[in-house]
Amino acid sequence: MPEANSPERVGSWTRLVTARPRLALLAALVITALAVFAGSGVADRMSSGGWEAPHAESTYTTQVLEKEFPASQPNLLLLIGSRTASVDDPAVAAEAARITERLSAEPGVGGVGSYWQTKSPALRSEDGREAIVAARIAGDEKAAGEVLDRIAPAYRGTRGPVEVSVGGPLAVRHEMQTTIQDDLLRAELIALPVTLVLLVVVFGSAVAALLPLGVGIVAILGTNAVLRGITEFTDVSVFAQNLTTALGLGLAIDYALFIVRRFREELAAGADPRTAIGITLRTAGRTVLFSALTVAVSLAAMMVFPQYFLRSFAYAGIAVVLLAAAAALILLPAALMLLGPRVNSLDLRRLLRRRGRLPGAAGDPGRRWARFSVLVMRRAPVFALLTTVALVLLGLPFLGVKFGTADDRQLPATAESRIVQDRIRDGFPGSPGGGLEVLAEGKATPAQLADFRGRIAGLPGVERVEGPVPGDGFAYYDVLPEGESVGQGAQDLVRALRGESAPFDTSVTGAAAVLVDSKDAIADRLPWAVGIIVVVTLLLVFLLTGSVLIPLQAVVLNALSLTAMFGAVVWVFQDGNLSGLLSFTSTGDIETTLPVLMFCVAFGLSMDYGVFLISRIKEEYDRTGDHEHSVTYGLRRTGGLITAAAVILAVVMVAIGTSRVTNTKMLGLGIALAVLVDAMVVRSLLVPAVMKLMGRVTWWAPAPVRAFHRRFGLSEGEPARAADRDADEVDGAGSRERDKITAGA
Repeated sequence: MPEANSPERVGSWTRLVTARPRLALLAALVITALAVFAGSGVADRMSSGGWEAPHAESTYTTQVLEKEFPASQPNLLLLIGSRTASVDDPAVAAEAARITERLSAEPGVGGVGSYWQTKSPALRSEDGREAIVAARIAGDEKAAGEVLDRIAPAYRGTRGPVEVSVGGPLAVRHEMQTTIQDDLLRAELIALPVTLVLLVVVFGSAVAALLPLGVGIVAILGTNAVLRGITEFTDVSVFAQNLTTALGLGLAIDYALFIVRRFREELAAGADPRTAIGITLRTAGRTVLFSALTVAVSLAAMMVFPQYFLRSFAYAGIAVVLLAAAAALILLPAALMLLGPRVNSLDLRRLLRRRGRLPGAAGDPGRRWARFSVLVMRRAPVFALLTTVALVLLGLPFLGVKFGTADDRQLPATAESRIVQDRIRDGFPGSPGGGLEVLAEGKATPAQLADFRGRIAGLPGVERVEGPVPGDGFAYYDVLPEGESVGQGAQDLVRALRGESAPFDTSVTGAAAVLVDSKDAIADRLPWAVGIIVVVTLLLVFLLTGSVLIPLQAVVLNALSLTAMFGAVVWVFQDGNLSGLLSFTSTGDIETTLPVLMFCVAFGLSMDYGVFLISRIKEEYDRTGDHEHSVTYGLRRTGGLITAAAVILAVVMVAIGTSRVTNTKMLGLGIALAVLVDAMVVRSLLVPAVMKLMGRVTWWAPAPVRAFHRRFGLSEGEPARAADRDADEVDGAGSRERDKITAGA
């Protein structure tokens, strides 16, 4: 049986993917067309929630209250007001009563109540010009959204002496979903042409530039079909579509860039198309496979979290990464086989040079990268120290992070549901909807319920208690905390309420309770997620390099590359700096799941570029055994390409970041920053500096570990004879041999 990295195995794969190139591309076209059909309407089946832990106390309590006391959990609010009269004016009150009665008769709507029925001061604005009709639309998010779409136009607008606006949690989620879909379409219209222009600049050839774009489109359409299938079995967040577009274009372009570039290199060296494809798959193809596995593992780590918001990104991310890699390793070689030397056709840069718009020879960019790497390694301690300190300083704002929940302020200020919530938040006493609900379950006497109410009222941080509202075996209390509805005081109150003993079972829900449970769930699972990412990354990079130190170096440097992103997220989105320029409203906190999501995505993308650079260095080191030359060679061959790939991916992420929804804006702009910092700072400065400081010890591994790698490992190029030989030398008279090689270099 041939070894995994033997030429026979590689040759058989090359023959497989190039034997019937026209048939392969035709099959891909048919499958893509089916994916378009299968994935149609996927956005309509997605949800805009998913931040809650499904098995948490707050989730259970909410479900019971929805069933037993529908009026306690309204998700539809009609804000009724008059510019000329008080809400207690007879004409206004009569029209409001007609609206309330009409809403009560709507199919699918229950738990209707209003200020005019209860005279509750919490439902009347402080200036007396506006009041609330509250109701609950039953069903899951999709069914409730359909009811909202049906009834909202009949209530919105001028109705006699009053103006009616539609808001509430359901309207916020529904409007958020619609806004994300519109923003995603705009992002695609921005990203695709800009990406094509950048690819033409990178490749010169318009034909070569179209290939990565084609791979990306196949990956996106295929992932939409996969997500459509997943929605049949579980909830999927609408936010996941943003990741599908970003990674589908970004990673597919990355993978295709490296494969097409390597194929063109081999053609230029005199190889025929089939041989060039064989070498490309044995080298760049293996790197693409390792990179895809690394990114997929980073995204798969989100599966350990209970919130379907995070799990949705795992579904989308794994699918799009694997499809992008499959298209790059199967369809792209078939296309290259058919094109052959014509992959260099339509060289637009050559046309511009002929017209005098570009210089005939601008110099070899690879040589500039080589000279730059020599400069960095010559002053390695300085570059390593200054770069590390700078990245740590950029990440310091994250030490002041405050976690919160997503609310209507994610939407633009002009959104109707956001306007309604702003008016309620600013003009109504006690922030209706921002309190806590305490559920009492089991047999209880009126005296026991009254006694428990008194104990709640005596807790620190309680502004007002209403209830108990009795039911069949249940009762509940409305508790209004002092200060912000999800502030630290409200979170402390949740814990205090849960700590109160009673002769019956109690549980707590509300915005602050959901936040407490979400933070606890993430804190409980985060070590597992980080452990999975680190362990699998260490294993994969070891299989690629055979070194036990390079995987550790890769993990540490990747973590450093994320500091700027996390620092910027807090400085910009939590603290509100640049909020005017970027058009968002700062809430003073960060949604709890966002840092986890951004870590998993950005870490995977950073490893993507790290694998490309390390694999090319390893290939040259296997060939020559010269450590410093290999680092220089790796940067010369990949520095420009990694930078170009990072810029293209950043363009896609910035296009996503133009969204009017704050979380999507944060995700897009934050990851764009992380990608650029990783490619332009970590890969360009830290990696060569650290590898210079470590010397050939970089490639060290104990003899049993090297034997394991020789048997099971994979790397670009031929088997690592030079690397093994030099590792043995390092184990023996390492320092003397290092001095000799350094002097020769």
